[in-house]
Amino acid sequence: MIEEIRRKIQRQEYEYSLHAAEQSVLRRIARREVEEALECGAVIEDYPSDKYGPSCLVLGYTKGGRPLHIPCTHPVRDRVKIITVYVPDPGEWVDFQKRSPQ
Repeated sequence: MIEEIRRKIQRQEYEYSLHAAEQSVLRRIARREVEEALECGAVIEDYPSDKYGPSCLVLGYTKGGRPLHIPCTHPVRDRVKIITVYVPDPGEWVDFQKRSPQ
């Protein structure tokens, strides 16, 4: 799945949801950084039965080493939709990959 997401990102076959666009501005996350993170990222959670359609959570790093979590749709559509984007809270994640036990 991540390979097809990468291909779509490289071909510019993706779009931001309104929420993702707003959050990327508020959180000062550039489009270039999202592309960098998706190009090297890995799916760390999969939501095949999400009520809005299959999606997943990708963890990737920018070229500057900034970790990003990028929830996006599965690549079954013509365009991958970026649902939102954020820098994971280290207090909530172990190595940004697994949710911390609560």
